[in-house]
Amino acid sequence: MITYLIKRLLEMIPTLFGITLLSFFIIHLAPGKPTDIFTELNPKITPEARERLEKLYSLDKPILVQYGMWLKKIVRLDFGASFSSDRRSVMEKIWDNRKPLLERRLFVTFMINLLSMIIIFLIAIPIGISSATHQHSLYDKITTTTVFIGFAMPSFWLALLLMMFFGVYLDWLPVSQLKSMNYDSLTLSGKIWDLAKHLILPIFVSAFGGLAADSRYMRSSMLEVIRQDYVTVARAKGLPERAVIYKHALRNALLPIITLLGLSVPGLIGGSVIFENIFGIPGMGQLFYMSVMTRDYPTVMGVLTIGAMLTLLGNLMADLGYMLADPRIRAK
Repeated sequence: MITYLIKRLLEMIPTLFGITLLSFFIIHLAPGKPTDIFTELNPKITPEARERLEKLYSLDKPILVQYGMWLKKIVRLDFGASFSSDRRSVMEKIWDNRKPLLERRLFVTFMINLLSMIIIFLIAIPIGISSATHQHSLYDKITTTTVFIGFAMPSFWLALLLMMFFGVYLDWLPVSQLKSMNYDSLTLSGKIWDLAKHLILPIFVSAFGGLAADSRYMRSSMLEVIRQDYVTVARAKGLPERAVIYKHALRNALLPIITLLGLSVPGLIGGSVIFENIFGIPGMGQLFYMSVMTRDYPTVMGVLTIGAMLTLLGNLMADLGYMLADPRIRAK
C-alpha cells in the first residue's frame, strides 16, 4: 500500500510538469498582453515606457526562458507577483488574508462547492437507487425526464431565470454578493439568515447539473450490479430486498460515484467561473475570470496549477477509494 502510494505520487511530478508547460504556452498564445491594460487607454504612453513595462514583467524574454523562471519559483512554492496594479503576490491574492474569513475567496468557494457536493450526493444516490430498483415505472420515467432536462439546461441560463423569478418578480431572495448592505448591523441570527438567503441560488445552480449527472451514473451502476450472480444468490437465500440492495449491491454500485467524488475535488477550490460571475460572488472562479481578462499570467498559472494538483490528488483519492470499497482491487 505504501509502495503503491509513493509510486503514484512520483508519477504525478512529470504529469504536473506537462500540464503547467501546456498551460503556460496556451496562455501566452492568447491575444493581448498584460501591459495593454496600462498602455492601451493612455494616449501619452511612449514606446520606451512600453518596453520598460515589458521588461518589468520579463515579457521581453523568450517564452521558454519565462517558463524556466516561473518553474524555479514554483519549486520554492512561490507563484510570483501578480501583474495587477497592486503587485501583490499570487498566494496573497488567493488566500486573501486582508479580509475576514467569511469573505476570503478560497473559503467562499470551498464552502459553496462543499455544500453543493453534499447536497448532490445526499439526493443523487437515493434517486439513482430507487430509479434502478423501480426500472420502467412511472417514478423512473419522471426522474429520467427531469434528469434529461437538467442535462440540457445551461447553468448560466438557469441562474438568470432564477434571479429574475425569485429575485425580481417575487423579491424573495437576493441575486448578488454574499451579504446585504446592512449586514454588520444585524444580530447573529439575522447574519446567518442573510448569508443563507444569499447562498440559496448559487448552491442550487451549482448542484443542479451535478445532481442530474450523478443520479444517472448511480442508476446505471446499480442496474448493472443487481443483475450479477451474487445478487441473484442473495435473493435466492430469501434475504429481504432492502438487505440485498443496501448490503450486497450498493457497495459495488458506488464505485463510479467514488470516481466522481475524486473528480469533484478540484472544484472545491477552483470554483465555478460561470455562476460566481453571474451572482457576483468573490470566489476563486471570479478571481480566475478577472485574471484571464487582464492577462494576469502569474495569477492564472497559480490557479491552474492548484487545480491541476487537486485533480491529480483527486484521481489518487478515487483509486484509494476503489481499494477500500472493492477487496478484489486490493488483492491486485
